[in-house]
Amino acid sequence: MDLTFIISVISLAINIYFWLIVARVILSFIRPRTYHPIIRFIYEVTEPLLSLCRRMLPGTVMNIDFSPLLAVILLEVVRVLLISLVRSLM
Repeated sequence: MDLTFIISVISLAINIYFWLIVARVILSFIRPRTYHPIIRFIYEVTEPLLSLCRRMLPGTVMNIDFSPLLAVILLEVVRVLLISLVRSLM
């Protein structure tokens, strides 16, 4: 298997997860009352990472949840580390 394909898959997966976090942030402002399957999916997929980030942060400031910001930073760090690891195997 070509390693550039693996790098592309890693980048794509992290990009999709990033956009799910962005959608989650937007949904937190809209506060939809329906439990549409897509909305539930977004919450269920992003909650594990966001809850981990909430535990890492000291607390909310003025009712602002900074866990999505930390999650995006962590995703980028993971992306760089994984791509560096795969490139070192080339």
